[in-house]
Amino acid sequence: MRNGNRKPDQVRPVAMTRHYIKHADGSVLIAYGDTQVICTASIKEQVPPFLRDKGQGWLTAEYGMLPCSTNERMQREAARGKQSGRTMEIQRLIGRALRAVVDLKKLGERTIQIDCDVIQADGGTRTASITGAFVALHDAVQKLLNQQLIGTTPIRDHVAAISAGVYQGVPILDLDYQEDSSCGTDMNVVMTGEMGLVEVQGTAEGQPFSRQELDAMLDMSQRGIQALVALQKETLMST
Repeated sequence: MRNGNRKPDQVRPVAMTRHYIKHADGSVLIAYGDTQVICTASIKEQVPPFLRDKGQGWLTAEYGMLPCSTNERMQREAARGKQSGRTMEIQRLIGRALRAVVDLKKLGERTIQIDCDVIQADGGTRTASITGAFVALHDAVQKLLNQQLIGTTPIRDHVAAISAGVYQGVPILDLDYQEDSSCGTDMNVVMTGEMGLVEVQGTAEGQPFSRQELDAMLDMSQRGIQALVALQKETLMST
């Protein structure tokens, strides 16, 4: 039996708290079980140099973990003077996931900066970041609409993410840290609200996984993401 008496295809309790940061254009605190991430969106009335005078906007993301987000204090990457390869990989993933559902031309020549800060980690920090960042992005776009700075929303669909894996020979969904650190296969799946695949990251640790296990992980990931998108919609309908 998994921690929390979860079934193999059961997601941990997920909660989203909107408007969590006062000064952000959009913000949410998202929890996947004991994993908690603060996601914010900030609007900048400029674009990177490579997009100047191109008639479109940009969306980018940064990701970080607070020093005491894990069981041993982590050194701040700013203190080390450089970001780790893991950090750069995750923030690029978050940016790609969100840009997959945004029409950058409708955004105008402005940038939306997403920041995902992990305050407590227990597995699935990148997937929680993507799911929460979408809610923060939605609220930032709504602010642009309310101020009549854009005519129509550039957001085409929802996007959310979840992890899956093979743990002790069984395909499971939404891995916590204990499962993630000792599983035979680790996978992260990003999908849109219409269930289009945006990204699948899957790696075997020692024992290769079968096509049947891959299909099982993708099927349970789709069901999990459908539940996450439903929760995003419910959260965005709240005040």
